[in-house]
Parts: sequence; structure tokens; C-alpha cells
Amino acid sequence: MEDLKVTAAGYDFAPARAAMQRYIDNDLLSGISWTVLTGRDIVDVGCVGWADKEAQTPLRTDHIFRIFSNTKLITSCAALLLVEEGRLKLDDPIEKFIPQLGKRKVLRPGATSIDDTEPAQRSITIRHLLSHSAGLSYGLFDPGTPIFKAYNERRILNPLTTLADMVDGLSDLPLVFHPGTSWEYSVAIDVVARLVEVISGQPFDTFIKARILDPLGMVDTGFFVPEKDHNRLVAYYAGADLMDPMKPGLTRTDNSPYPGAYLRPVPRFNGGGGLVSTMHDMVALIRSLLPGGPTLLKPETIAEAMTNQLVPGQWIRFAMMGEQPGKAFGLAGGLILNPTSPIDHPDAAGELYWGGVAGTQWWISPKTGVAGVMMAQRQMAFVHPFAFEFKRMAYEAVRRGR
Repeated sequence: MEDLKVTAAGYDFAPARAAMQRYIDNDLLSGISWTVLTGRDIVDVGCVGWADKEAQTPLRTDHIFRIFSNTKLITSCAALLLVEEGRLKLDDPIEKFIPQLGKRKVLRPGATSIDDTEPAQRSITIRHLLSHSAGLSYGLFDPGTPIFKAYNERRILNPLTTLADMVDGLSDLPLVFHPGTSWEYSVAIDVVARLVEVISGQPFDTFIKARILDPLGMVDTGFFVPEKDHNRLVAYYAGADLMDPMKPGLTRTDNSPYPGAYLRPVPRFNGGGGLVSTMHDMVALIRSLLPGGPTLLKPETIAEAMTNQLVPGQWIRFAMMGEQPGKAFGLAGGLILNPTSPIDHPDAAGELYWGGVAGTQWWISPKTGVAGVMMAQRQMAFVHPFAFEFKRMAYEAVRRGR
């Protein structure tokens, strides 16, 4: 395993480090680590705080994190590898491979019953799945709605069931909108993981190990932490108030989302959020998507993945945050088309990015040549102020250093 070493000097990240230390000092984070690249060169690597606050274990770059929705990047890349091989096309209907998901019904606007539906106007395509525009849901962010109740009654997210079981559970549930007409964060990428299994004839974990993890030297990435490495899994914390991320106070919550999570194998290879990883491994993945060396995917595939897949005027929208004008979605993550929000640096136009619920984040900016990975273990909703602040300061540090 190659060490994470700074290979391009002259960049001052001291202000960013001090800002992150304040989150530790103010009891908002236990610890945070980061790596920033320009091109394929590392310009800064840092760790502040604790892997285990109670034990006072300093955070290191070899600590293992629950990466939650950063898993989606690996799953999307797996599907795009199959696209490159001609084994599927982005505009193939999903029922070509998974018949249960054909002939969809869609909830009518304002529906109060799961049976208040109409026929879907079109099939779900692979492109819809990768861009979260398929009409699927998570059954997490819309309490009180018919789809929330249905997803939970069917236990769609149950880790003790397989991806095949999940698809069976979805088979007769309606969509929340007609495919391709809107955007909703959803189990779509878990469906993509099942699609990879069907096409490859391999369990999803076997496929990504052979095609992504092993070739990139991602030796600590998987769906559980081996017993010999349990001491490297960082502690997981919830804040004092889920809806107020700046309220001080941390509570240990290692048994979230279920007791013993990530310490032993489970049947569900959760392609949308089930992996653990390290800073080294995530940097290897991000670097493999940057120009200037061998890439995991073909340059034209990477370019397509960084192209907006949503219809004009359609933006990302989270229930807790509302619509985010200027932010769209590609085939492997979110896109900042217009960095008009105060949380985004002006240089972020064209950035591909995504993150996990505990604060693991990655980004690639083709216009500036800046990319980065941040890793924390602080449960929040979708707003991680420390991540937005660090990324702004990283852009600024690179701008000053050039």
C-alpha cells in the first residue's frame, strides 16, 4: 500500500486545519481527515481529532470509516464498466434484465393510498437509475406518505435480505413519479448493484473486488471489517440535534443503523451505502477517475458521468433542504452547475461530488483540476457544515498557491 504523501508543495492549508480543529474543540466532531489533490498530485493530507473520542485514540489515515453513500460511486463505476463492455446500454429498460421492475405504476399527484396509481409513461432505464430519476424512493425522508409506509412495511432496506429480495419487494410498489420527470434520492443504486449481479453472474461484492477494489489496491474496502481490523474502525457519533448540526454534543452510536453493523457479513450487499473504506482507498478511487494516468473508466465514460442527466429546469431536492438550484446529477454523483450558493466556492462550477450521512465526502473539479476526499463519522441529515467549509477553504488554498 502506497503511503499518502504530499507530492506538490507550496500550498498553505493551515487555515483549513485550524477551522477543522475548531469543530473538534467545540464538540461538533470527534475527528476528521482529508486529502486534497491538484491533478494527480497530493497537495495536503491531514487528520485532526480522535478515531475514538472516549479512548482518546488519535485519528490516522489508516482508520476505517463507514462510507455510507460514498458507496454509490463504486456501484456506479461497476455499472459503467459493463456499459463499456457493451453488456448493457444506458437507455436499456430495466425489465430487459430484471423483469419484475417492468410495467410500472406511478402514484397520482396527492395520492393518499398506495393504490391510487396510473400506468407509467415509460420504462425505467439504466440512466434513470444512475441519476436517481427512476421514481424510486428510500422510504426514509417522507414520513406520513403512502410510499414511506409501504417501503417500511416491505422492509425494503432490511440488511438481512439480499438484493434479489429487495427487487422482489419493489416489484409491485408504485413509483413516486414518472421515470425521467423528476429527482428523488432512492434505492436506485441498490437496484444497480442487483443489475450488476444479474449481468455479470457474480455476487456484487465479488464483482467489485475483482474489477475495482483489487486493481486499485483498495485493500480495506468491503461490506464488513474483518475481526483483525476491528480496532481500526472509527467510532460513530450522533449530534445533539439532527436538525441543528451546529449544536454542540456528541453521543456514541456505533450500533447504528443496526447492532453490530459492519462487524460481520450480512446478506445485503448494499450498493447504495454499505461499504467501509479508508482514506488511502478512497484517494486511490478518486485518482483513478482523474486524467494524467491510467483510469478505471475510459475518458469518454468519465466525461459522460460528469454530464447533467436531468431534464432542463430540474434540480436536486431533499425534503429537509428543499430544492437546490444550480445542482443537478450525473451518472456517478451530484453536479454543481452554478455555484451560486454561499456554501460553494466560485471555482466549484462543473464539480462532480457526493457524500455519506456520516460526513465522508469526495469531489472532482475538472475545470480547476482540484479533487479531494474528507472522512468523518458524525451522523447528520444532509447538511455537513464542516465539509462545505473545508471544501471552500481547499479551493481557496489551491487558488492562493498557484
